[in-house]
Amino acid sequence: MKNTEIKTSGYIALATTSLLWGTTWVASKIAVSQMPAFQMASIRQFLGGISLLGFFLLYKKLPLPTAKQFALLLVMSLLMFVGANGLSTWSLQYISTGLSSLIGALYPLSVVLIEMIFFKNRNVTVLTFIGLLLGIGGVGIVFYENAFQHHPPGFMFGIFLSVSAMLSWSIGTIVIARNAIKINPYYATGWQMLISAGILIVIAFFSHPLIPLQQIPAKGWAAIAYLVIAGSIVAFAAFVYSMKKLPAALFSLYAYFNPMVAIIVAGLLLNEPLTINIFWGAVVTLIGVYLVNYSVKRNSRKLMKEELE
Repeated sequence: MKNTEIKTSGYIALATTSLLWGTTWVASKIAVSQMPAFQMASIRQFLGGISLLGFFLLYKKLPLPTAKQFALLLVMSLLMFVGANGLSTWSLQYISTGLSSLIGALYPLSVVLIEMIFFKNRNVTVLTFIGLLLGIGGVGIVFYENAFQHHPPGFMFGIFLSVSAMLSWSIGTIVIARNAIKINPYYATGWQMLISAGILIVIAFFSHPLIPLQQIPAKGWAAIAYLVIAGSIVAFAAFVYSMKKLPAALFSLYAYFNPMVAIIVAGLLLNEPLTINIFWGAVVTLIGVYLVNYSVKRNSRKLMKEELE
């Protein structure tokens, strides 16, 4: 296959990843309207987890994690899937899809702030601070737009849940970076999803009466099926393919497209507000996130080069 064809297929995979993972926010919003949020999250993670583990255990024949690896997988399950995914799913019962996805996209900013405050990381530049200000300012624009709308009960609680989910993901990202685990990352994801499914169903049992599986509406099952098949399998495969075919600076762009896809699709399918202020607020936020990522990576490369010299 020619280099041009390889890159083209990589771009198609990147577009597929961005589209599918962006629309999973909408599917989650639909699903939580049909059943308790934690029950839905548990079913989704269980089905996604056994799909990934089935592939790696039965097809790839990978060994079971060691006790040390499993301990770290448990911690990551709590942070990434129970805390981040579980709380962000719950937040969709109170706030719009676009707002929740946009808050979730802020995690690189909080990672930088946490590293600066608690780990005395000085790997920041003026460009980093500009990115931080733009990211916060962009969300401020969206909040300003939302301030003049009538909000259902629990709106501020939904904001709290979404921010908590974002912070949980940020802490998980830092834990991963500081605790290398010698295990296939996607195999590890399967274990984290399966572990979290068990924890989430316990939380669901004590927090809200569970709906018998046979009583879950077809609309709810359709949303879960989309989340598992499109979000956990097809988008996952497209993401892995784009990682292999495109430079890191390109395949990582999916993170900036996801919220825009979520905002637009939610506006079209769920009739969520889609105004010029919300659009530009999202654009400014994502530019800020990009600048933070870019500045941190550039400064890291500069420091590594100085150490080698």
